[in-house]
Amino acid sequence: VVSTQSTGLFTLPMGRNRPKKPHKGNKEKSKAWRTRNRTRDIDQIYEDLKPENAEKIRQLPADEELPGSGQFYCIPCARYMVDQKTWLTKKHSRHITKSKVHKQRLKVLQEEPYDPIKHG
Repeated sequence: VVSTQSTGLFTLPMGRNRPKKPHKGNKEKSKAWRTRNRTRDIDQIYEDLKPENAEKIRQLPADEELPGSGQFYCIPCARYMVDQKTWLTKKHSRHITKSKVHKQRLKVLQEEPYDPIKHG
């Protein structure tokens, strides 16, 4: 039995019309949902910030499939920006940083990440 709500002209069914977890048994689909927004790990970003690696990243060729043709990449955030204005507002300066995520990343990246091979 489905409960209904009357709006005067017609009645609307109340409740959910679709299943709650449609891909529960589909392992490939659920993994795709879990990993689609995966960003780079802190230790990978720490390696990218080294001068020799950072220079390679800044001189990447244009790629039409990336935002801003891949020319505006923020290394601490590990994100491509749409244009230079957006990149400059996210880029850290001496006192002004716009994004909270960017600030948190910079704070975490000041320390060297844990390496189990060195410490183990």
